[in-house]
This record gives sequence, C-alpha cells and structure tokens, in this order.
Amino acid sequence: MLDTLTAALRSLLPPDSVITDPVRLRTYECDGLTSHRATPGVVVLPARAEQVARVVRMCNDFGVPFVARGSGTGLSGGALPREDGVLIVTSRMRRILEIDLPNRRAVVEPGVTNLAITEAVRDQGYYYAPDPSSQQVCSIGGNVAENSGGAHCLKYGFTVNHVEACEIVTPDGDLVVLDRMDPGYDLLGAFVGSEGTLGIATRITVRLSRAPEAVTTVLAAFEDIEQGGRAVSAIIGAGIVPAAIEMMDALAVEAAEAAVACSYPKGAGAVLIVELDGPRESVERQFAQLAEICSGAFELRVAAGPEERAAIWKGRKSAFAAVGRISPAYIVQDGVVPRTSLPGVLAAIDRLSREHGIRVANVFHAGDGNLHPLVLFDDAEPGAGERAEAVSGAILDLCVEHGGSITGEHGVGVDKARYMPKMFTEADLDTMQLVRCAFDPGGLSNPGKVFPTPRLCGEVPGVRKGAHPLVESGRAEQF
Repeated sequence: MLDTLTAALRSLLPPDSVITDPVRLRTYECDGLTSHRATPGVVVLPARAEQVARVVRMCNDFGVPFVARGSGTGLSGGALPREDGVLIVTSRMRRILEIDLPNRRAVVEPGVTNLAITEAVRDQGYYYAPDPSSQQVCSIGGNVAENSGGAHCLKYGFTVNHVEACEIVTPDGDLVVLDRMDPGYDLLGAFVGSEGTLGIATRITVRLSRAPEAVTTVLAAFEDIEQGGRAVSAIIGAGIVPAAIEMMDALAVEAAEAAVACSYPKGAGAVLIVELDGPRESVERQFAQLAEICSGAFELRVAAGPEERAAIWKGRKSAFAAVGRISPAYIVQDGVVPRTSLPGVLAAIDRLSREHGIRVANVFHAGDGNLHPLVLFDDAEPGAGERAEAVSGAILDLCVEHGGSITGEHGVGVDKARYMPKMFTEADLDTMQLVRCAFDPGGLSNPGKVFPTPRLCGEVPGVRKGAHPLVESGRAEQF
C-alpha cells in the first residue's frame, strides 16, 4: 500500500518534494531526542496547505499512518516517523502571510521559525513572547503541537496563550479553522499541545506583544543551589512577577562556560538570572526589592544594555547543547514541581546522582518549577546508559510524588507515554482518547504517541479484558 501511495504522491507533488532515497530518509529518522529512531517510509515536503490536505486524504484512502514534522527540534520523540507511513515535513511552508499591528496579530505558516516573528516586528516595537531556547530554529507549527514555553513563560504564558486561530488539516484531510472566538467548546485549546494527534496546523494566527518600556536583566551568583532556591521563593513571595527566573547549578555553568565562554562568576554553586520588564517606574521599584532579596549573593551583575543582556542569556540559552562539552552523551529531562518543593526535589536528585554514579546538571525555569535536569553519562561505558535512564525516570517519579507533572513544555511523545498512568487514572486516559477519536477515528494521525496503550476508536471505555488488539499485532507495547 505504501508503494502505491508513494506513486500517487509523486503525481501530486513536484519531484523534489517526495523523498524515498534511503540515505536521504535517514535525515528524518528522529527529532531532538536521538535515542528514539525510525526511518520513515516516505517523506513529503508540501509547500501549501492544500497540498498537505491532499496528502492526508491520500493517506486515508490507503489506510497509511502519517506524522507531521517541523524543524525536528522536539525533545520527546513527538515527530518520530513511522516506517510504514508518511512523514509530512512543513519546513517549506515558511511565509509570514500578514502583519496586523493595529490588532497585534501576525498570520504565519507552520515552518516559520519562532524568532523570525519577533524579527519581523521588532522595529515597530513589538515581539512574539514565547521563547523556547531553540527559538532560532524551532518552528511555530512545532510550538503549537507541543505548546512550547520558554524562559519568559512565567509572566507571559505558553504558546496556547498567544495563538488566536489555527487553520488545520484534520486527520481525514479537511481544511478547517479553529478560532478562539468561536462559541462552544474550546477546540483551539484542545488542538494546541495535542502533539500532532488531532491534525496538522497549516496557518497560525499569533498574538503580538508590545515591547516593554524598560527591561532589567540581573545575574546573581550564589555559593550553593539552596541559597538560590530560597531567593526564588522570596522573590515570588514578595509579589514580584519577573518576566523570567532561570537557575543553573555549578555543573551546568561549567558546561556553558566550556561551550560559549559566558563569563559567569567563578566558583558559583548556582547562578540565578532574573529579568524584570514593564513600565520604567515599576521595574525600578522591583529591582530595588530584588537587590535586597539577593543580598546573600556573592556577586550581583546588572546588564547595562542589550549587549550585556544578551551576554547574560547566552549561557542559559546554550545550556542543553553545552553539556556535550563535558559529557559524551546525556538525556534532557523535563518535569514540573511546585516552587515550594524545589529544595527537596533538588536534594533528592543529588542523592540519585550519587547513588547511581551519574552526574546531573540542573537547569530550570525556577519561577514556575519547570525542571530540566541533564543526565550525563558515557555511552561507551557498559551499563551507563541504563543507569542514566533509571535516574531520568526516577526524577519524573519525584515530580509526580511532589504534586507536579511529567512534562512542562517538551511534551509526552513516545519518550514519556509510559509515565502517563502515574499521573492519570484509566478513566482520565480513556476520556483523553475519546477526544482523539473524535478528531481521528481512523487512528492515522501520529499514532502511538502520548498514550501508552492507544485505544481503538469505537472500543468501549473502561477496564480491558485480555490483550489490546494493538498489543497482539505488535503495534503497541503494554506497560
């Protein structure tokens, strides 16, 4: 069926838009989570929404699964392709279709990069607020699929808070528009963050934010991470809502220094980056409070202008890639805990690190408790990978035990599906899958993602008896 479908796709798209060469297919075998790999059956690169819709309709005609992919920067395996399916890559759909400053909106195609939106409106005094660390290369379509956040999500929220409308190709190939102003159920809210299981975004209307009057970026260096954690709690407790509060421990600082020479204070056990923005008088008042709260820091550095501000952020923005300078391999984890649980969870992570002989570099959005532990190991050492996986999983267990979540912004994908039952009851998961089935009764849109044991659409919810049909056929794994 896939061979027949491929021939039909060649009649629909230009020759360079259908890839079947085994060597070229390897380019798309994983996203940013390289531990999960699969060579796609065929890759297509549509240039217009109508082409995406026709490809999806063809997949339905032949009963072939499909997966959407943007820039491939995801960290949960959400864009992992199917060997028996079609990978629909939206990277050629990168036009900014409209800038509407009076209404503070921009309309873009899914392949537009996150930072490109800000660059298009910066001179007019506007910007796009969500800012993942990969914002130079990650695409808006992927941001919508994963409900991406970034350093400034503490004050400004996630992608879902900045998307006004989406034109989508539904899993059966229809082009429809989901608008936040539509009456009834919030279908747009359900779509954002659905990781490609409810369809493919082809046109996205995003909200633009007015650039603040004043921005003050502060770097505070503490002797240990406990001091930094107490400062974070005190800042929030004082009623200050910074645009961002980021923290890096000594190991993360070491990696950033080796990678980008960010010149953070030597000997810091923890570095805290706090950014205040808003009306000038408000920022000045908050900075005075902040300086008093951080009086225990052995160095307080304030950016004098945009260049120094960029220099402070440089180390934090490069943190994930930077650990490659100090470790042959690593796992990027993503979990959330209540802010008040940060000290206890960080202490527990340190214990796990020592017990398993695995180093962990901590980088996190401290203001909202979103942890990004980087679990470091040498993949040439026998058993090291297994120990690293054990530590990584135990960290997620800690997050759930403390009332948090298994993911804050990286999504579930294939990497964390097995942890979903630790957060949700079977009834919860069945309810979620009923939503998926309402959009995708054929189960062809990014199948096998998010849910540990996908339920067949039409299957009666509730406790199952015997093996699931997908498990029996080898298409799913029972955890």
